Amino acid sequence: MPLFRAMMEPRAEKRVVRKRKIRGRGRWEDDGHPPRLTQLCLRNLAENMKEVWVKDYADNYMDQYFFRYVMGPFTLLPAELVEELLSVLSSRRELSRAALHLLLIPQLRSLSLGGYSALVTPSLCTLIGIRCQSLHSMDLSGAQQVSAHVQCDLLGCLPSLRSLSLAGTACDRQVVEVVARHCPALRHLDVSRCHFLPPAGLLCLRGSSWASPPPLSSLLALDVGFGEGDGVAAVAFLLLSLPWLERVAMEGLGEACGLIHSREFRGTEELTTREGLPSLWEVWRERRQSGRATDTGEISGADVEEIEEEENGNRFSWASEGESEDEGAGEETRGVGGGRGDAQMRTRKEIEEDSVEKGREEGVGGAGGEGFTLRLREAQGMSGGTLEAVSQLCPELRSISLDCEEGGPSQGSCLAAGLARWAGQLRGLSVRFPGPLDELLPALRAMKGSLVSLTLEGVRTGSHTPMLELLHACPRLRSLVIHAEPPVAPQEEEEDEDRDLPCLPQLCSLSLNFSYDQRQMKTVMSWRSLGGALWCILSGSPLLERVSLVAVPCPLEPVFQKLLKRPAARPHSPPLQQLCHLSLVRSDVSMETASGLMTINRRLSSLDLRGCWAVSLDNMRQLQRTATRRQRCITITWT
Repeated sequence: MPLFRAMMEPRAEKRVVRKRKIRGRGRWEDDGHPPRLTQLCLRNLAENMKEVWVKDYADNYMDQYFFRYVMGPFTLLPAELVEELLSVLSSRRELSRAALHLLLIPQLRSLSLGGYSALVTPSLCTLIGIRCQSLHSMDLSGAQQVSAHVQCDLLGCLPSLRSLSLAGTACDRQVVEVVARHCPALRHLDVSRCHFLPPAGLLCLRGSSWASPPPLSSLLALDVGFGEGDGVAAVAFLLLSLPWLERVAMEGLGEACGLIHSREFRGTEELTTREGLPSLWEVWRERRQSGRATDTGEISGADVEEIEEEENGNRFSWASEGESEDEGAGEETRGVGGGRGDAQMRTRKEIEEDSVEKGREEGVGGAGGEGFTLRLREAQGMSGGTLEAVSQLCPELRSISLDCEEGGPSQGSCLAAGLARWAGQLRGLSVRFPGPLDELLPALRAMKGSLVSLTLEGVRTGSHTPMLELLHACPRLRSLVIHAEPPVAPQEEEEDEDRDLPCLPQLCSLSLNFSYDQRQMKTVMSWRSLGGALWCILSGSPLLERVSLVAVPCPLEPVFQKLLKRPAARPHSPPLQQLCHLSLVRSDVSMETASGLMTINRRLSSLDLRGCWAVSLDNMRQLQRTATRRQRCITITWT
C-alpha cells in the first residue's frame, strides 16, 4: 500500500492552482524582485502539502503507527531544501505535527522549533533522536511540555550539535551534564529562563579529567535558577574555564570580571568545595600560565578544532577533588586540585598564598593583572559600576548590555567615562537607564559614531529632550530601539523642524515605544517637537524595513502626510520603499494616510493600527478590500 496518494481530483487541483497564482503574485510584489526557481517550487510544494501528503499521513498513519523512518518524497530531498521548506511552512504558519513527522529526515542539519513550542512533545523528541542524529543546530526554546529526562534522552543522541537553545524549558543540571558529555563540538548554548537550572549547574561545562570542555564561544544563561547564591563565583569560574568564550549573557557578569581582576577569591571557597572543584586561585593561575593566543582574541572559533589537535586534547582538564583523593599525590604534579584528604597534598590556603606570591613575583599580584585578558566580544548582564573592571579584563568588546541604576546627576558622565575604553570600536549598546535621556548624550558622544545598534530602556523624556542630538551622535545606526516614559508636562509650541536635520542612511529597524495609560482613549501630545526628529528619520533612512511607533506623544498624521506629499527629502533616496512591517499603535493616523502608505510601498506585509482612534471599523474593512483587490499579501490589525 503506498504511503502517499499521488493523484488529486481535477477540481481540487484547479482550486489549488488558482490559490497559488494569487499568493505567488503577492509574494513577487513583496520581494520586489523575481524569486528563484527553487523558491517557487518550495512555495508550490508548501501549498500542496496540507491537502495532499500531510492530510493523507494524518488521516491514515500518524496516530496508528510509529515509523522509525517515513519513506516518501521528502527523504529524497537534500537537507538544504528540507530546511528551506520548513522555513517556508513556518513563515506561512502552516507547520503542523504531521508536516514535522514527514520532514524529520536523517540528512537534516538544522531544526528550529522555537516558534512552535506547542508541537514539541516527548514523542516528537523521540522521533528527533531516532531520525535526526546528524543535527548541527537545534532550537527547542519555550518547549515546556518536555521534561528534563526527555531532554537528556534526546541530547544523548545528538553528538554533532554545534548550536543548542533550550531557553525557557525545564532544563536542569542533569541536562547540562549530558550536553557536556555527549556534545563535544558545541559552540553555542542558550539556557536562559531555565528556572530549574542554578548557576552552579553550568560548572560541569568546564570539562573533567577524562574529557575536555566543549569549545563554547557563546553562552547565554540569563534569568536561571530561583535566586540561588554563588552566581558571581560561578560566572567567574566559567570565564576562566572556557577559554573560547566570545559571547556571554549572565547575571553578575560585571561583578565576576571585577572578582577576577581584583583576585578576591577567598569568598568563593564554599562554592568550589561544595562542587568538588579546584579553587579559583588554581584555575586563574592555570589559565594565565597557559599563555594561549586565544586569550588575546586573535583566534576565531573556526580554529578550535585545529588548536585542540595541536594540544592533544589536554586543554583544561581539571579533576574534581573526589577524583584527586583516589589518585593520591600523583595529582600534585598537575597543580589543579589535589585531594584534601591526602596528607602529602598541600592545603588550599597554602596554594592560594603561593599563588599570590607567584603573582607578585610576576608583577601581576593584587588588583593589577596586566597582560591577562579575556577574549569576550559581546557581554550582557553588567551594571554601570563594573565597567572599569570589565574594561581592563575585556578590551575587545564590541557589544555591551548594561543595567544602570539612577545615581544622581553625574550618572551619565560616569557612564561615559566607563565606556570610553571602547570608544570607536563599540558596535552595539543596550542600556537600561531610569534617568533622563539627556544624561545619556555624553556616553553616546563618547562612542565617536561607531554604534550600529542602540537600545535604551526605561529612560524619561521631557518636552525639550534633544532627540536630534542623539541622532547626530549615532550616524551609523542600523537599529534604534527606545522604550521611554513620555513627557509629563505638555509642550505648547512645536519647534522648527527644518533646521539642520541629521539622517540615518543605514537605519533598517526603528522602534519608539512609550508607556501609556490604557484607560485613556487618545495619546497625550506632550512632545510635539518629536515630529521633526521622526520626519528626519523616516525621510532620511531609505533602508528602513521595520518601524514601530507605539503611543508616540506627537501627532503622526502631519508627519506621514508630509512624507506622502513630498516623497523624498533627498530625491535620490525615496522614503519607505523597503518598509515591510509598520506599527502605528495608539496614533492619530487616518484611513487616508494608511491607504496612502499601502499605495506607495508595495513591499508592506504587516500594518498594525490597533488603538488608532481616527480609523473606524468601516475604514478597516475598506483597507482590507483594497488589499484584496490589488492582490496584496498584507496583514492589517485593528481594534
